[in-house]
Amino acid sequence: MEVSKKIIFIKDWILNYVEKMPKKAKSLVIGISGGIDSSVSSTLCAMTGLKTIVLTMPIKQISSQHNLSLKHQKWLKSKFKNIEPHIVELDDVFKSFESKLSPFANDHGFANSRARLRMTTLYQVAAANSGIVVGTGNKVEDFGVGFYTKYGDGGVDISPIADCTKTEIWEIGKELGIEEEIIKAQPTDGLWDDGRTDAGQLGLSYKDLEEAMENPNSLNRSKYESIRKLNLHKMDAIPVCKIPK
Repeated sequence: MEVSKKIIFIKDWILNYVEKMPKKAKSLVIGISGGIDSSVSSTLCAMTGLKTIVLTMPIKQISSQHNLSLKHQKWLKSKFKNIEPHIVELDDVFKSFESKLSPFANDHGFANSRARLRMTTLYQVAAANSGIVVGTGNKVEDFGVGFYTKYGDGGVDISPIADCTKTEIWEIGKELGIEEEIIKAQPTDGLWDDGRTDAGQLGLSYKDLEEAMENPNSLNRSKYESIRKLNLHKMDAIPVCKIPK
């Protein structure tokens, strides 16, 4: 499908979802990190004409990442009248959480907790605005390697770009006119003080991951499968203990 048609298709999908809700949502709520996924998702939400609440939620955030999220907020506000931007500072909340949980300190756990604090914030804002939380996960993260505890995506109501590869999202971003700085930025989950990239954590670029996901004979297939195996528990249905009747 042509990029321009994908944009219309996703925008219409969001609208149709809301229209079919038993009680229609009055707003779309989304966290923006300054990355390409959240920038594209928030723009597609804005295109629906529905009230779109965009939150940047810094927690010990590297200034370059935070500045990109603010830049995208400003860009959205200049393009769409239905945008309601907010900055929700979560540093103190996280510091309190980190302090209370100090007996159980774990760097990876605390990194994931940042995403979940943001997710909780998104749902609180959605509840106060009769809204739904919109996700920003892509196909490789959500269905390939399970790398999706990211900026505000600890849980969502709908996921409009989950069937798009990272390459497709970059293409959509260019078509939408997303800031070049955001398109060129190295993908990162924004959960670490050292600003580590997705490729640095995964050991493969998204281009390599996409190729390995589609090609069983890929040179990177075994690496892809090892990452996927580690995260299958996130992608499979929750195990349920079935009691014999």
